[in-house]
Amino acid sequence: MDMLVFVYNSYSGPISGLLDIGHKILSPDTYPCSLCNLTHDAFSEKQAWREFRKNVGLPMEFLHRDEFEKQYGRTAVYPVIFRKNGDLRVLMAKEEIDRIENLDDLIIAVRKAVAES
Repeated sequence: MDMLVFVYNSYSGPISGLLDIGHKILSPDTYPCSLCNLTHDAFSEKQAWREFRKNVGLPMEFLHRDEFEKQYGRTAVYPVIFRKNGDLRVLMAKEEIDRIENLDDLIIAVRKAVAES
């Protein structure tokens, strides 16, 4: 099945979640996950991202790095977006995601990468 797999540069679980919220509030410029910064505010998913997810036309999976490594048995440089169609292929690497400045640009970049892959 063709789908997108988004892997955040953070760990799952309530303690990690609380630490992430604190980090995003106290020192947002040093938060290590640019993908999370683009798609979420300190407490919830951004509305425009929620709408994009509903309308993109491809199933999406969202994982924290530990969940990804357990489920897929591999590592990557995080954050990363994969296209999965039997195998995993990098759709957008960390360096590309890190250069994106706002959510609108991320949505445009994901749409473009999907169209070109």
